[in-house]
Parts: sequence; C-alpha cells; structure tokens
Amino acid sequence: MMTETAKKYGDSFYDLALEEGQASQVLEQFGEIVKLFDENPDYRRLLAEPSIPMMERIKLIDEAFGDKVWPYLLNFIKVLCEHGYLGDLKGCLKEYKKRFNDDNNIAEASVTSARSLTEEQRQALLTKLENMTGKKVDMTVYVNPALIGGIRLDMEGKRYDGSAKHRFDELSSIIEKSV
Repeated sequence: MMTETAKKYGDSFYDLALEEGQASQVLEQFGEIVKLFDENPDYRRLLAEPSIPMMERIKLIDEAFGDKVWPYLLNFIKVLCEHGYLGDLKGCLKEYKKRFNDDNNIAEASVTSARSLTEEQRQALLTKLENMTGKKVDMTVYVNPALIGGIRLDMEGKRYDGSAKHRFDELSSIIEKSV
C-alpha cells in the first residue's frame, strides 16, 4: 500500500523531472537507487539512525550518489532523509513510474509462468498484450514452478490466472461445496 506521503512526493518529483526534460533519465536512476536500498537495508537503517547527526547522514548520501545522479534526484533523497521519509522511497518511485507510464502510454505487465518462457513465447505474449491494450508493454516475467502449468498475468490492476494450480483450486472448491 502506497502512503499519501509517497504519492505526494513521487508525484511532485515527477512534475519537476518532466518540467526539466529529464523524466526518462531520472526514472532509470531512481530505479537503480531503490534497487541499491533494497539490496542494502543496513544502509537505509544507517541513514535513518537518529543518533547519527543529520549532516553526517546527508554527507553519506553525497558520497554514495553525489556525482552519479541528476542533482535534483540527489536533493530529493536528501529531503526524504531529512524528513524521515526514506521508508517511502520505493512508494515515491512507484508513483513516479505510474505517472511516467501514463504520460508515455505504457502498461506494466507481470507474467508468472510455471517454467521459463522461450524468447519466441515472450515475444508472442508481448505482441499480443500490446495489440490487446494499444500500449507499449513493459513486461516482467517470473518463474514459479508451484503454478504447475500455464501462466498468471497481472496488468493494469487486473489478474488473469490461467495456471493449472488456479484451475485445480477452483475444482477443489467446487467439489468441497458439493459434498
């Protein structure tokens, strides 16, 4: 669940990046930073540690990202740190990306398959989704053997479940209700 803070900050930051003509570049950098924070939770905790003076925490941000990201993105991270909102960083990115996708006619799709899709299957599915939505589709594919067979698709707030596991679960439910 995205917080109101993440929505407000992510939304405002997108407006700034768009106004500066940096929306696409910032999206990529922003995603990399969130990934780094996810991979290093101790770093986020360090930046939120009240026993460390704020100026030292800001200095740590400068040292880590200073000349590697757009200056406004660096300042955005500092503002989140100063206000105690670093925990909302991922939500800010989510809102930023939502606005970017809306403005650029992009739909995000998450596909989960029981086994790896071949490149031909991936491309065929991508083409079908783009034709179906009339949008460019940013598709991420995951593998989950527990699905047994078929695929599950999450796109634009809807789930389409064509997995064998889902069908077995529905069948089990029908059988249980009839007994």
